[in-house]
Amino acid sequence: MRRHSLVTYAVWAVLVIASLAAFVLRDYMIGAVGLATLALTMAPAYMAERLHLRIPVYFYTGIVLFLFGTIFLGEAYKFYDRFWWWDMALHGASAIGFGIVGCVLTLLMFEGDRYAAPPYAVAGISFSFAVTIGVVWEIFEFAMDQTFGTNMQKSGLMDTMGDLIVDCVGAGVGAAMGYAFLRWRMRAGPMGVIAEFMLRNRRFFRRGSEQLVQDERGETDDDREGRASKLRQQIRALEAELSECEIRVEKAEEKGEKAGGNEATPA
Repeated sequence: MRRHSLVTYAVWAVLVIASLAAFVLRDYMIGAVGLATLALTMAPAYMAERLHLRIPVYFYTGIVLFLFGTIFLGEAYKFYDRFWWWDMALHGASAIGFGIVGCVLTLLMFEGDRYAAPPYAVAGISFSFAVTIGVVWEIFEFAMDQTFGTNMQKSGLMDTMGDLIVDCVGAGVGAAMGYAFLRWRMRAGPMGVIAEFMLRNRRFFRRGSEQLVQDERGETDDDREGRASKLRQQIRALEAELSECEIRVEKAEEKGEKAGGNEATPA
């Protein structure tokens, strides 16, 4: 739970204070929602620690802000009703985030090796992953409305279709970021989150983290190939020298054995 951004700590402080104030004023619904939001925002840090993962600070801040906006502000303080664009903004931001997560999970299968992971394939999987999450959420909203009589879908079909369209656009943006990271090695803005995640979790992205370190040194593919060629030449030279030394040792041993045999022979 250490080493988080000031924004994350500020959100946690707001949730604690708001929840305590709500219980004092006997507004138990607001208090319960505040504590539930607090628990959900802390859960990723706890799970990451248990799994020995290191989540980039700014990415974790994005998770906290999303949960704070969608659960506490959106549901408890009715931001969905007060601001018509609130739901669309959260859906778009979450879709971009899930697109980046899909890219990271896909790269995990290749140890982050950008040469083994085709950019277009990674982008396609990332897009599909983010859209699937959006579809599952819409199914959850429908189930909640039908089972408990809530109004998560708001205007029904129009709300659902609007959310799905925004999810597709956001997923496309997230997938494009993953493609840019792999194809052109772009590391500015959100693309830097992918690079930071790989560098902070090198045991899962061994090859990819090595490539990122080489990029930071300013090495191009031609530079690495030239260095590899020189190393191969040095290895061949060392192998030839080793072979020559072994031959000399064998000859010396044969001479020693012959000399020993002649001394043992009676005159």
